[in-house]
Amino acid sequence: MANGLNIHIHFGGGAELLFDKIKKHIVELPPARKYFPDADIEKWRIKELLIWIKDNLLKERPELFLQGESVRPGILVLINDADWELFGELEYELQTNDEITFISTLHGG
Repeated sequence: MANGLNIHIHFGGGAELLFDKIKKHIVELPPARKYFPDADIEKWRIKELLIWIKDNLLKERPELFLQGESVRPGILVLINDADWELFGELEYELQTNDEITFISTLHGG
């Protein structure tokens, strides 16, 4: 893959507050080999996308979005409007024009 990968990233349910209150991002990910030169990674997966999001979009309090290599419990992840559990969660290989949505289900009271 010589060119980047275009995807849409959405944040909702309050998760957007961690991303400068911006709910929708249209991004072009660089080739995975260029972004992760020390790893043998050919294609972007959700696992790598989370690292990219942390490095490039997340503006504050990463502990409210990430836990270890995944999202925190309480963050619903959708791939093209379907639960990411149907696609293998972190191992899903991103495709051009995928829509990845992160919705916080945690709210104060």
